[in-house]
Amino acid sequence: GRGGAGQAGPGVLEAIGAADVIVFPPSNPVVSVGTILAVPGIREAIAEAGVPVVGLSPIVGDAPVRGMADKVLAAVGVESTASAVARHYGSGLLDGWLVDTVDAGAVDEVEAAGIRCRAVPLMMTDVDATAEMARQALALAEEVRA
Repeated sequence: GRGGAGQAGPGVLEAIGAADVIVFPPSNPVVSVGTILAVPGIREAIAEAGVPVVGLSPIVGDAPVRGMADKVLAAVGVESTASAVARHYGSGLLDGWLVDTVDAGAVDEVEAAGIRCRAVPLMMTDVDATAEMARQALALAEEVRA
């Protein structure tokens, strides 16, 4: 049957275990990614996968790229900044974090939390920009792996 709210669907934990790299999209950290991480076994599987885990900040210049991430972050006591979201996920989960170039000042703060950080253009303005973002995420994953 399908995985209910209380369990990962069939094959999900296996897929995490078989991944070469795990990327957290710049989605809402509370209602999107947070909901997935709350499913029993998922967070542990990611933490124990033994591969680079890289996230893309959903916050650019202290505002959500889209949607209402700032409101739900406030509700769980997390500042609406690129570095606060990285710390919210934590170094136990994240190895690397990409912030937008406008948030280059956050790099040191994220690295101080034990998460490798780079500032790159994160706005998905077109297919090329999106592809470049994916390349940057994979490059950071390789850097973390090294």
